[in-house]
Amino acid sequence: MTTMLDAVVVGAGPNGLTAAVELARRGLSVEVYEAADAIGGGARTEELTLPGFRHDPCSAVHPLAVRSPAFSRMPLGRYGLEWIHPELPMAHPFPDGTAAVLSRRVGESASSLGRRDAGTYRRLMAPFHGQWDTLAADFLRTQWDGLPRDLAGYARFGLLAAQPASMLVRRFHDEKARGLFAGLAAHGIAPLTGIGTGGMAMMFAIAAHECGWPVPRGGSQSIADALGSYLRALGGTIHTGFEVKHLDDLPPARAFVFDTSPTALARIAGLGNAYRRFRFGPSAFKVDYALSGPVPWRAEAARRAGTVHVGPTYGEIRDALGAAVDGRDPSVPFLITAQPSIVDPTRAPEGKHTFWVYGHVPNGWEGDATELIERQIERFAPGFRDLVLARAIAGPAVLAARNANYVGGDIATGSVAGLRLLIRPKLARVPYATAHPAVFLCSSATPPGPGVHGMSGHHAARAVWRRLTRGS
Repeated sequence: MTTMLDAVVVGAGPNGLTAAVELARRGLSVEVYEAADAIGGGARTEELTLPGFRHDPCSAVHPLAVRSPAFSRMPLGRYGLEWIHPELPMAHPFPDGTAAVLSRRVGESASSLGRRDAGTYRRLMAPFHGQWDTLAADFLRTQWDGLPRDLAGYARFGLLAAQPASMLVRRFHDEKARGLFAGLAAHGIAPLTGIGTGGMAMMFAIAAHECGWPVPRGGSQSIADALGSYLRALGGTIHTGFEVKHLDDLPPARAFVFDTSPTALARIAGLGNAYRRFRFGPSAFKVDYALSGPVPWRAEAARRAGTVHVGPTYGEIRDALGAAVDGRDPSVPFLITAQPSIVDPTRAPEGKHTFWVYGHVPNGWEGDATELIERQIERFAPGFRDLVLARAIAGPAVLAARNANYVGGDIATGSVAGLRLLIRPKLARVPYATAHPAVFLCSSATPPGPGVHGMSGHHAARAVWRRLTRGS
């Protein structure tokens, strides 16, 4: 006779694993089913180019993970997760060899912006100094789940967070500060005129000062492996290489929790057009490089930074995002790059380096942006191409094949434009619940949205727990 499980989780990305851990910690019987041959989802590490070069196919740098309210409650260090901090979290170079920077020290960041904007930056950051843990708990929560812990701080930050990045940058006089904030907001892959994009920029800046922008030793796979090991220690079971096409493919359970896109959940669970209004956003076009040496950035600060934003001015970044959102071919891309091997020698053979790059393109775009990307890098790092030993190119189709949640190459699992960052996957009192009383959604398509922080899984697990205990 088949034993009824308490919960089955479909998808072993960071949110699915977090949901499974949260339920197992409450004493529930949990099994995870993953279609790929290894766990990780958006947090994986593979030899994509040459032997000995360990690349992160999806996420690489984790400012929202290192002190995530979900991960901080777990002993992940005991299971092999070690964070490494570069000397500078982020650099934003300009063609003249200078750079705006995000440092662990507010003063260093402020001074990089020039005399006219240094004071403005300090004043902007001052109210939130030392407040990261409370701020993260309040803004990485589901907005339907009670009052914030710090109402005054929440209101103070909320007045800034609600602003479009286009409005926030008006506080500054010069291109360095404006470009820095535009680049931070661009992580959301939404028009800079959109509501809430200023909040994205502020969160990333505050995270840099309070937590850093670290990388996991050995690659992003270390996050997933630590979660998986902790889950097994709690008695949970993980099955890989198991594609779920129907609920009947799974063992009997009191709850089914999906770390998938909403459309995949609807298809598997037989929910028809439940998410017919859900919209996917633009895609990334990603290139992973094996290099014979470090990137020869003209700006000295960029050589010390774990993350480098390439595409200096507010106008260039605005136009690059606009093209991707509007469905136009890229011309001068804005690039988010990472160079983990400058602090983590496990990523490449001695003396060699890995380099992680993506730009923005329309959803489902079928072109090749490699030449555009390398031309842009050469503007700020002359001689870069001479160092390339091998490259692994991933346009929208490849990204979607690697991770089924990235429909059309959308690495955010759903558009974040307008109110879609808050109201996802659709307006509902409990966004993790579905029309099926035993089926739940825990992916980045739910609040608080994209990023490796586990909070969507954390909140979904709480919704599952309330449903199960109420029904027992």
